[in-house]
Amino acid sequence: MDFTLPDEHRMIRDTVREFCDEEIEPIAQEIEDEHRFPAEVFDDLAELDVMGVPVSEEYGGLGGDQLMYALVTEELGRVSGSIGLSYAAHVSLGSKPIELFGTDEQRERWLEPLATGDSLGAWALTEPGSGSDASDMDTTAEKDGDEWVINGTKQFITNANVAGSVLVKAVTEPGAGYDGISTFVVDPEDDGFEVTTVWDKMGLNASPTCEIQLSDLRIPEDRLLGEPGEGWDQTKKTLDGGRISIAALSVGIAQGAFEAALEYAQEREQFGQPIGEFDAVRDMLVAMDRKIERARLLTHKAAVAYDNGEDVTRLSSMAKLDASEISREVAEDAVQVLGGYGYTTDFAPQRFFRDAKLMEIGEGTSEIQRLVLGRELGL
Repeated sequence: MDFTLPDEHRMIRDTVREFCDEEIEPIAQEIEDEHRFPAEVFDDLAELDVMGVPVSEEYGGLGGDQLMYALVTEELGRVSGSIGLSYAAHVSLGSKPIELFGTDEQRERWLEPLATGDSLGAWALTEPGSGSDASDMDTTAEKDGDEWVINGTKQFITNANVAGSVLVKAVTEPGAGYDGISTFVVDPEDDGFEVTTVWDKMGLNASPTCEIQLSDLRIPEDRLLGEPGEGWDQTKKTLDGGRISIAALSVGIAQGAFEAALEYAQEREQFGQPIGEFDAVRDMLVAMDRKIERARLLTHKAAVAYDNGEDVTRLSSMAKLDASEISREVAEDAVQVLGGYGYTTDFAPQRFFRDAKLMEIGEGTSEIQRLVLGRELGL
């Protein structure tokens, strides 16, 4: 068992880390305060050739694996949860399903611009009334000649207002349950597509979260991804990889919060010595470091299992659950280490704390992860 990163993985990680420190970290709080999606950062990430890390080179990707993708996502999260979230949604949800389930023509038309970073991807599953029961879907797609007509509302859709394509889940066979759901590639320029709300949130405000309305939206039949009724199986397979990316993002947020707290504890003096030398603060930092390392190892294990073609439902769910809760715990402790300063926007821990909370909600809440893990145990 070798825990050493391959040279190529380490090189990509270090390149992205340097970029994050030089280009993203200085503007991380600014873009949050402005609620501004930093398109220029994603243009630069495209120049670094990391917008399609786990996508085949044939379609413009880097040809890397899930572990490499997790490393990139962690580094982005270490400086900006918002950029890390939009990146993960673009790759795991907006791009990868086209490679996994699309035709060669769909991959060339829709995947290539995503993998090269010429456009951003989004994925529209959740609806206003569905929540954790994502299969409870009111959005419909009806066949009309050689077209599909889609009607419905999708909620909490990352990147929807900056995307070049959106993968939309809709019911194509009412009454068929899971077997009646299909996936469609929608262009935001299509007539009938409207972003009706961009939400102000507790955190992650440089990553747009939208409500979209689909009103008699007509698309050609070649926009169907896979076959009718395959949408839910596609969703489950997509989430296996997506949960690993959220675990990696969670580790990154925790690492960023920890580094801020450690630096402060080494520099801030009280009673004639750095506060990190006091038992209470030192023990807190040690616990934070231990938690992060455990979450990172579990995330990497899930990523490697994914790359080996194993069934990763259990591992991806476990990694996402553990890393997301650790992210929130570590970020909260980082605020505590900084005391009053930790509660101000002049220091990063408050941002990491607010960003970390969504990790326990998005792509399946912690409660849903426990349900999934219980089923994996046969319970």
